[in-house]
Amino acid sequence: MPLIHSPYSGPPAYQYNGHLQTIIPSLTRAVTGISYERERLILTDGDFVDLDWVKQGQKRLVILTHGLEGDSNRQYIRGTAKLFAQHNYDVLAWNCRSCSGEMNQAFRLYNHGEIGDFGEVIDHALQTKRYQELILVGYSMGGNITLKYLGVHGNQLSKAIKGGIAISAPTDLGASACLLDRPSNRFYRNRFMKKLLVKISRKAQMYPGRLDMSKVRQVKQWKDFDEFFSAPVNNYRDADDFYTQASAVNFMPDIAVPTLLLNAQNDPLLSAECSPEELAKAHPHIFLETPRTGGHVGFQLVRDPHTYAERRALWFAQRLTNG
Repeated sequence: MPLIHSPYSGPPAYQYNGHLQTIIPSLTRAVTGISYERERLILTDGDFVDLDWVKQGQKRLVILTHGLEGDSNRQYIRGTAKLFAQHNYDVLAWNCRSCSGEMNQAFRLYNHGEIGDFGEVIDHALQTKRYQELILVGYSMGGNITLKYLGVHGNQLSKAIKGGIAISAPTDLGASACLLDRPSNRFYRNRFMKKLLVKISRKAQMYPGRLDMSKVRQVKQWKDFDEFFSAPVNNYRDADDFYTQASAVNFMPDIAVPTLLLNAQNDPLLSAECSPEELAKAHPHIFLETPRTGGHVGFQLVRDPHTYAERRALWFAQRLTNG
């Protein structure tokens, strides 16, 4: 499909670069007026994930997937849930393993390439209520998961799945890992690393001998962390194997339903490789929108309680569903 010319008018003037457009919404935004009904889903391996629902008796459902070390209560998820609920969708915001406030039981955690859990969530939603239409929306890591799921399943998807939307998605994990090592991105790197190390340490306590925590001292770049911890805890051979198997860009050619990828050009966490223009130009189902500004999962608007990303997701979804 042709690349989409973005009508995004940009954030408030004081958010004058990609870092401010990323950080300020994360720290200051508070979405009210949305409440969830929680359900625990026991997975086929005996572990669990927690699902947060907004049930209104609708025939169409949006499933929301959060970013790295996020959860269903992140403001971008709450904002999207509120907007879709206001426009006659049921909402399911699911929490990846270990992300709902309680450590998961299995050795493995969650990761950018884990689509098995996502598939179980989707199947459960369809079995719980026979929704006629599903839209999948993912932010950051959740965007990569969404795109990989759509690509892996291709034309074998459930007919109820009408399309997907990925926002600020690191579709090329190797390239994004390199960006995290830039001095300008130290804030994000340290924040992610600190949170993930807490979970890795907990896994080492739960499963003695499975992880070598002495290697923490050898972590000099983000790839080292993935080599020593992300790969083994998630059953990848090494960091390169993780990046190859988890990067959605390697599976996107097989996407068979309309799919929007919205990545800002000034996103500090995404490389140019994460917005595959040549693929989008030639692909019948991929719509790529790359506004000049927006940051990472920012996209705030002047005098609007919702972000451009949330409104764009709804706009795209409404083109694919009835009602």
